[in-house]
Amino acid sequence: MGTGTGTGTGTGRAERDLLLRVLSALLREDVVGLRSRSALVRRTDGPWLRRATEDGGALLLPVTEDGFQSTHAARLPLLVREPDGGTLTTYDEILAALKALAEPVDHPGFDAYTEECRQTLATMRLHERTREETAARLTDLHGDDPARWTGYAGGLAHDTLAARLDHPVYPTARGRSGLDDDQVRAYAPEFHPRFALRWVALPREAVTVPGGADRLPACWPSPSELGLPELSRTHLALPVHPLTAGAPLEEALRATGLHERAVPAPRPHLEVVPTLSMRTVALADDPSLHLKLPLATATLGLRNRRTIKPGTLVDGAAGQRLLETVIAREPRFRETILHADETVYAHAGHELLAVLCRHYPAGLDDCVVVPMAALLAEAAGGRLVIDHLADRFHGGDPVALLDAVLTLLFDWQTTLFGYGIALESHQQNISLVLDRAADGATRLRLLLKDNDGPRIHTGRLRDTLGADAFDAAVFDDARIFGDDDRAVTDLFTTITVHLCAGAYAFGLAHHGRAPLMTLLTLIRDRLAETVGRLGTGPGEPGAVLRAHVLDAAELPVKAMVTAGTLLSKERSGAADINKHYTTGPNYLRTAER
Repeated sequence: MGTGTGTGTGTGRAERDLLLRVLSALLREDVVGLRSRSALVRRTDGPWLRRATEDGGALLLPVTEDGFQSTHAARLPLLVREPDGGTLTTYDEILAALKALAEPVDHPGFDAYTEECRQTLATMRLHERTREETAARLTDLHGDDPARWTGYAGGLAHDTLAARLDHPVYPTARGRSGLDDDQVRAYAPEFHPRFALRWVALPREAVTVPGGADRLPACWPSPSELGLPELSRTHLALPVHPLTAGAPLEEALRATGLHERAVPAPRPHLEVVPTLSMRTVALADDPSLHLKLPLATATLGLRNRRTIKPGTLVDGAAGQRLLETVIAREPRFRETILHADETVYAHAGHELLAVLCRHYPAGLDDCVVVPMAALLAEAAGGRLVIDHLADRFHGGDPVALLDAVLTLLFDWQTTLFGYGIALESHQQNISLVLDRAADGATRLRLLLKDNDGPRIHTGRLRDTLGADAFDAAVFDDARIFGDDDRAVTDLFTTITVHLCAGAYAFGLAHHGRAPLMTLLTLIRDRLAETVGRLGTGPGEPGAVLRAHVLDAAELPVKAMVTAGTLLSKERSGAADINKHYTTGPNYLRTAER
């Protein structure tokens, strides 16, 4: 989550903040031509964009300079209609006005997004009402200093703070599709709840477990432990999230033809705590083991379903093995880049009948393990998490902490780029691991997870790994491999540069921790240093990153609202809704100037 600053106080403030984010995103993504078909108008209060309508009127959007992923961002007084001068101040009014400019085939997407805004606003207000309650709960469990929330249990508390922060790109990320307040409080990470998993017993022959069922965690229950002793020899248990139990599970069983032989367990088993991703839960008694479970819902867009396609389990395991191959050739990362093990999983051939067993590395009980997504979140008392961490580990200087993170992060990610690899390792998928070395110096490591969505330049991987190169057939998703650098560069830019670097420059500047140009110069300098270590000849990876990232006139930007909710895949042309792009200004060139 990233540059978000919270919702302020009062329901009016919450809706205003939401609408500014929504309008800014729609402008960035050029929805109904807000960017490309608008004229810039100068008024006494600043710049406005005027989008003419077919009836001879216009919609006027007051804007301010942005610079992060868009030239402009929306500002008050939101959207004004000409010729009557009426100001549109609710998401219903604004999206209805924009819907009127859209093609009729796209109208359902605007209706769906209106509902998404309603859900998000409801969640924001719920967060506001429960802010002090949640802060007190975390303090009671872990203490009042987030820089001393240690181990994987402490990491779950940081997830709770991160879940209350807005996403740096997707404006309605806090919405919980189809869930009411009671369900959000019972199962969402922002409330740090505990709950028990449901289970279903499936015929053993219907369940795929690479390497055999003996690889499943030691805590895995037998049907007998779940109250089904008669099935112990013939069936294997799969965990089911409580939100998936019931009708969604029954539909999945019917779709696979297993409904007559599958038996939902009569009693729950294993208490868990939700992580930032919500569908992934950590065992309450052993938070180093996470279970990623399908949910019959969506986040970050109507089409971004939280189910688990069996092929993504294959890809995650293959991606992990590929990264291990690279690290074996790059020994400086063996102690600084840590990976969760994602090779143990099970599925029954359906996106709601699957589980990933994610094992985190041992030995981190005394370390602070904090997802990057939590760095700009507010802890009890209103200070940012990054401030607390800087106090303990970097002499009270959050910019020094960011510098250390960028130095390691860019070294790792540009090295991967040299092999033709870019990871979808956004703020949620990277955790900082902080502790003190034997000599008392601060030690920083990165802990990564979710390797199922990389982009790989086939030729570059083959040239660098030689006989160790992975064949595309090892992966399930054919979109992972390509014949050039385009998809790899786009992913590197939108994830590593925007979400894991730029978001913190603009966020820390917003919070007054340092001037924006100082922070952007830091990003450019650290990235340039690592790019300079790659080959700089024509077509070599260093030259590619310099041309397409450091020196490009514009950079790719995720168009998440368009691909996720507003338009169908046929209309947007998005082969992958998480990797569908528009363009925005290159703030790294601004820093150079």
